[in-house]
Amino acid sequence: MTTKESLYLDDALGHAQFLTQQCREAANMLQDAALKQKAQQMADQHCQMYSRFYDLV
Repeated sequence: MTTKESLYLDDALGHAQFLTQQCREAANMLQDAALKQKAQQMADQHCQMYSRFYDLV
């Protein structure tokens, strides 16, 4: 793996982790059940994306 590829993966991991955290925080603050569920689904998707990127390392 090249240095540039490694930096890209590190950046992607950071973004996926940040988005997971933001979606979870939003889900915790939402009162509408449908919106809360959607935010949690998005958090789960970003968490899965983080795992896939991490597996590449």
